[in-house]
Order: sequence, then C-alpha cells, then structure tokens
Amino acid sequence: MRDHDLPAPQRRGRGKSRFDDDETPFLTYGRQPARTAPEAEPEPEPEPEDHWSSWDEAVHGPAPHPPWLVTELAARDTELGVLKTGKEADVHLVRRAVPDTDRSCLLAVKRYRDAQHRLFHRDAGYLEGRRVRRSRENRAMAGRTAFGRQMIAGQWAAAEFAALSRLWEIGADSGRIAVPYPVQLRGTELMLEFVGDPDEGTAAPRLAQVRPDPAPLRSLWEQLVDALVVLARAGYAHGDLSPYNLLVHAGRLVMIDLPQVVDVVANPQGPEFLARDVRVVAAWFTARGLPTADTDPAALTAMLLREAGVR
Repeated sequence: MRDHDLPAPQRRGRGKSRFDDDETPFLTYGRQPARTAPEAEPEPEPEPEDHWSSWDEAVHGPAPHPPWLVTELAARDTELGVLKTGKEADVHLVRRAVPDTDRSCLLAVKRYRDAQHRLFHRDAGYLEGRRVRRSRENRAMAGRTAFGRQMIAGQWAAAEFAALSRLWEIGADSGRIAVPYPVQLRGTELMLEFVGDPDEGTAAPRLAQVRPDPAPLRSLWEQLVDALVVLARAGYAHGDLSPYNLLVHAGRLVMIDLPQVVDVVANPQGPEFLARDVRVVAAWFTARGLPTADTDPAALTAMLLREAGVR
C-alpha cells in the first residue's frame, strides 16, 4: 500500500458558508415588483466532533503507559482533522483532554475501512500463517464474503496492534527500534501515539520527503538496519517497507504502518517479503549517496534471515 504524503490536518474553519449567500430575487407574480431577499446570515460551522474517551471500552497498549498519555475516563476525544488517507484505512488527528485541566495529548487514530469500501487485492499473501481456529471464519475469509471481509479488517487491526505492542516493548528495553506507542484497539480502530509537533499538530515527515546530509543519512541507515534486525529476531518482516512508511522525527527513524506484518517462518512467502522490504529501502539509500557495499540487499537479506532462524 502506498499512502499519500502526510498533509497537515484539515481543520474546520469559519470561512464562507457552503451555501451561496448572494442576494437572490424571489419569483414575482402578476404585476408585483420583484423583491429581494435580505442577505442571509452565514451559517455557523459546526464545532469539531467530540465524545467521551473510549479508553474503558478498548484493549490497552503495553504497561506501564507513557506519562504523556491521558487515561482518565473523564477525558473527551475531539476530532481535529485528517492526517492521511489510504486504500485500507484513514488516519485522523484526535486530541484527548480532560475538561478544565491542562491534561491533554494528541493521538493518531487509524480507522480501517468497512467491508463495503476496503480493498483486499493483496490479502492472500499477507494472511498466510494467520489462521483463525474455526472453519466457518476461514471459509468466509477465503470467500471474501461480507462477514469474511470484516474478519480480515479485524485481523489487520489486531495484527498491527500486536506487532506495535511487542516492538514498543523491545524498543523501550533496547533502544534499537522506534515505533509509535499503541494506545488502544477497539474493533477496527487503532489509536496510536502522534509522531510530530504536538503544538502545531503537524506530523513528522516521511523518509521519502527528507534530503539528509551524508552523516545523518548514514545514521538513518544504521537505525534502519537495527530495526530490521529487531524485526527479524521477533520473527517478523514488515511486509510493505518503503521510505513512505518510515518517519523521521528529531533525527530518529520511526517505523509505521504494520498491519501487513508477516511471520517470516510461518508464512511460506515470508523470506520473499523480507527480501523485497530490503531491496526497496536499500535502493533509496543508495540513490541518496550511500556506497552500494554498505547497502547490498542480498547480504543484508541473508543476515536478517539468519537472525530470524530461517535457513
């Protein structure tokens, strides 16, 4: 999946009403002169939608929770706009705050599309190795029935939440991989740490958008190799890795978009997914000036497969 570049969130403003407010003549009847309607008052824009925090209805991320995270049940979640759109999901910006206090945080909320609007053109390869126990669900997923599509959507969200939770814990211990903190999972909605400028509400740039000098470029490559080793040792391949799902925040490389995470051992295509991940990102770094000897995809793939225990 290739998502569009992150735009700044689209905030609701108080601009011109969507209705035409110019003076409009009424119809005239008989000899009555035409009358002019008084200028209409612009309709006020609705306030951003908000509702009580869904914290108590969701599966929570790893404990201990980060100190910046608002977990009070008295908090409200306010929709601020759209961060990005994609074929499988849209990501919204939400502020969670406790009214009449200074307790608040920004969250990125990933909402997978429903069964009628999501695209499942590549599910078969990624879902290898992710089997549910009951045959009815397996048949529905294989047949792409409405129920089966909803099952798949749930699998995508649950798989991303599980992978982020595990990688967050590893990163917290080792510092060798950075991912957004997975705040909570509720159905097919995944709440994540917002990575970017919290004051401006501007997301961190994707790796594809940055043009680092030689020293930062090498640092980012070394961070990426460390992250890939962590993934491999956990038995994972990202499955769709590219410069478009790596963020650069304060010099740190942050890996995002892991719904299609692949079990390198259980999935028969796992080594191929891993090799493709490596080829794509290695090509980007080589094009930016790193020596090919440092970014050799074949050598890196072989090393990662050994780390994953695949011979």
